[in-house]
Amino acid sequence: MPGTMRVPRSRGAISGILLVLLGVWGALIPFIGPYVDYAYAPNTTWDYTNGRLILEILPGVGAILGGLLTLGSANRVTAMFGGWLAAVSGAWFILGVPLSAIWGSPTVGAAYGGTTRQTVEYVGFFGGLGAAILFLAAFALGRFAVVGVREASRAADRVAPAERAKTAPAGGGAAAAGGDGEVRSSGEAAPVRARRRPLAGHRLHWHSSRHAGAR
Repeated sequence: MPGTMRVPRSRGAISGILLVLLGVWGALIPFIGPYVDYAYAPNTTWDYTNGRLILEILPGVGAILGGLLTLGSANRVTAMFGGWLAAVSGAWFILGVPLSAIWGSPTVGAAYGGTTRQTVEYVGFFGGLGAAILFLAAFALGRFAVVGVREASRAADRVAPAERAKTAPAGGGAAAAGGDGEVRSSGEAAPVRARRRPLAGHRLHWHSSRHAGAR
C-alpha cells in the first residue's frame, strides 16, 4: 500500500539499543578482556592484530551501525537494511573463526584457561555473542516487515484526499440527472424548451375564423 514506508521510531528502539551495546562489547572485549584474564591469545590489553580486526572489530562495528539504523530510522527500508547488516555481523561472529582457520586467513589465538573458562570465553567473544545479535536482528526485521493497523489507516487517510481530487469532475459540480434523463453537472443549466400550444385550440380558432368570414 502506498504511504506505508514510514514507521514509528519506537518500533526498533529496544532491539536497536541492545544491538548497539552488543556491538560495542564485541568490538572492545578483545582489548579490555585481558585486564581480567578474559581473552584469546595474545592476552595483552589494547593489542591490535589483523585477526582481531577481521573477526571482532569489523562485525562489532557492523552490529553498532545496524543497531543505530533500526533505532533511529523512521523509514521502513532503511530500518530493515540496518537489521540485515546486524544479522550478517552476528553470523560472522559465529562463523568467522572456523572459516578463517579453513581459509588460512588471519585469526585469533587460543582461548585461555581450562575447558569451562574456554567455553565461557567462546560464548562471550564469538558464538553466544553472534547468536544474540542474530536473534535481535531477526526480531527487528520481523517487526519492521509487519504493517500495523494504525499505519495502514494513516496511509489511507493520506492517500484518500489525493484520490478524491483525481476523480472529482471538472468544474466542481456534482453529476445529476435532469428531467429529460440526461446526466449533467450541477453547474450546467437545463435546456429551455419551447412550449407548444394544444392542437385542439388551433382547430377551435380556425373554425371560429371560418364562421366569422361566412357571415
